[in-house]
Amino acid sequence: MTAHFARKTFTTAITGASLAFLALHAQAAQTVNLGHTLSDSSHYSVGADAFKETLERLSDGEFEVVEHTAGALGGERAMIEGLQIGTVDVVITSTGPLGNFVPETYVLDLPFLFEDYDQARCVLDSEIGQELLDKMSDHDIVGLAWSENGFRHMTNSQRSVKTPADAEGLKVRTMENKVHMAAFEQMGVHPTPMAFPEVFTALQQGTVDGQENPITVIVATKFWEVQDHLSLTGHVYSPAAVLGSPILLDGLSDEERGWFVEAAQAAAEATREEVSRLEREGIALLRENGMTVETDIDKAPFQEAVQPAYEIYTEQYGSEMLDRIRASDC
Repeated sequence: MTAHFARKTFTTAITGASLAFLALHAQAAQTVNLGHTLSDSSHYSVGADAFKETLERLSDGEFEVVEHTAGALGGERAMIEGLQIGTVDVVITSTGPLGNFVPETYVLDLPFLFEDYDQARCVLDSEIGQELLDKMSDHDIVGLAWSENGFRHMTNSQRSVKTPADAEGLKVRTMENKVHMAAFEQMGVHPTPMAFPEVFTALQQGTVDGQENPITVIVATKFWEVQDHLSLTGHVYSPAAVLGSPILLDGLSDEERGWFVEAAQAAAEATREEVSRLEREGIALLRENGMTVETDIDKAPFQEAVQPAYEIYTEQYGSEMLDRIRASDC
């Protein structure tokens, strides 16, 4: 063997080994599939970006987050089921379908429970909120952090709504949540639960007259294209939750699991900041796009109309958690 050939063979071997090492290193990054039902310009996506940046930085590339928007992995209920069986790794979801899996969270969906954002965020960031996150592990879900949608308002294509009587007879899409449905039934509204990815088409085709969501979601989904009227009822504060799959997280070290918690908290903080921005700027945007916005809403008749929802809740789940929230220092 000539010296030139030996050097070439050695160099080739080193190059091959280097490429093999780099390939192995590249393959070592574990993909984390994160799903939500809103667009890539939504407040959920802002949170997902913060989750991705934080987890990839803390793990030094050990984990690579891939965001799936607009219900690409299914509706919220389907994605939560995916967490339980390990087909989805992380989900940002409203609490709408969550009560079907973790009944303790139904308390957060009671109408007019919170007066404002400060109170709602304070409760969710307290030991009450942490206790609710911890309870999720009993149902094969990992509660990572409380995020946010905002206060929910009603939209419809038929008429202005200023009182419960104005809403009577409207067919309104609600979340798949029996507390919400009971509240709307008390107002004489016909609640129609359906997965969020189906809502725009249902409104477009007239299958339902209206829907109810926070300003953040109304803006992100461009509901002005299929809805004419918005009423700022603020009837329910809508949290969001960052949830993980125990199939993934139970196999991690304490340090690695801590990265996911920190990433979820970063996502929640970024999302809340975006919600606050959209609350300030969203109404003007909706008006610019042709929606009639009713701001002069007397909430007292709405509060009275939905009061039976509290009775339905306490009869089934008791009043302990509700009493603790009402008695908190927030």
